[in-house]
Amino acid sequence: MYCKKECIAMLLAGGQGSRLYDLTKQTAKPAVSFGGKYKIIDFPLSNCINSGIDTVGVLTQYQPLALNEYIGNGATWDLDRSRGGVSVLPPYQGNKKSDWYKGTANAIYQNITFIKQYHPDYVLILSGDHIYRMDYSKMLEKHKETNAACTIATISVPMEEASRFGICNTNSDDTIYEFEEKPKKPKNNQASMGIYIFNTKTLIEYLELDEADENSSNDFGKNIIPNILANGEKIIAYRFDGYWKDVGTISSLWEANMDLIGEEPVLNLRDNQFRIYSRNEARAPQFVGKNSTMVNSMISEGCIIDGTVVNSILSGGVIIEEGAEVYDSVIMDDVVIRNGAKVYTAIIDSDTEILAGATVGKKNADKSDITVIAKGSVISPEKA
Repeated sequence: MYCKKECIAMLLAGGQGSRLYDLTKQTAKPAVSFGGKYKIIDFPLSNCINSGIDTVGVLTQYQPLALNEYIGNGATWDLDRSRGGVSVLPPYQGNKKSDWYKGTANAIYQNITFIKQYHPDYVLILSGDHIYRMDYSKMLEKHKETNAACTIATISVPMEEASRFGICNTNSDDTIYEFEEKPKKPKNNQASMGIYIFNTKTLIEYLELDEADENSSNDFGKNIIPNILANGEKIIAYRFDGYWKDVGTISSLWEANMDLIGEEPVLNLRDNQFRIYSRNEARAPQFVGKNSTMVNSMISEGCIIDGTVVNSILSGGVIIEEGAEVYDSVIMDDVVIRNGAKVYTAIIDSDTEILAGATVGKKNADKSDITVIAKGSVISPEKA
């Protein structure tokens, strides 16, 4: 059945997330918990529906089971549509060969048929490992107004960190004249956010050219964007000035969680005008005991707090027994911290038990020395 969409989104969610170590041994990076009640993928999915984009292809690959189950039929994000909605797109065997996704561009190339069935004028390319709230319709509006072949969302980063990103060198009218992927000596600090809007015809043309190039890395930043520029086509920078963080490392994930708390949180998710939606199981209300201490922390449904929690984020069903202490930490679903146990500057994955008397992490540690405990661990005083 013919179904025309002005713009559809393709969400790259297949990365292994190796820099998150134990947190992604059993889970794809976009399915990692964040902020007590969310998964990382909640952010781009919520951004899509808040921006009026109701057709999203989610490209999965590494450890997809938990992610597939979490997305389900998309109802959480109002993406359970009979025409469009959310579709999970794993690698599959075609007529010619079967291949894992070889790069970001190849992943989209393998799903050109999915794109074509909606006859979109524009395609929005997203990554599944960033924390931010963004109205993509404003970016699309600029893309159309400027008659660009491609628009890249950019954000100002500290100059000393610019060499970690793809850097967009622009003219005064925001046209990009040069794109440098992780330059050793960046010329400015306008970093690509890994968010692109393409005219569909342009996207398919360059994906097909890229696929035919045996020497290509099949990557948007390394290949597709430079090739479009080399052919003299217009690429525009869309400057974003909101909160955005790539949570691909332990320190950045911990920092982003800490940005949620405090009197004036850097990242405020309490704005109901632009909600981030999440799929959570029903739990009993949280309980905070009379002898507990809670300071500058967020706790979720089902938590039972009888100990001390300071500067921390607790997901659903966490139990902090009397005499237990948690400081500057991110505690994921259904963790139990027993009487007398102490947790400092740590990320503890779900279904873990910290036994009585154990100590996890180092007191007053900084973001470069965060302790990570894998899912389902049992930590005794001898192991700690």
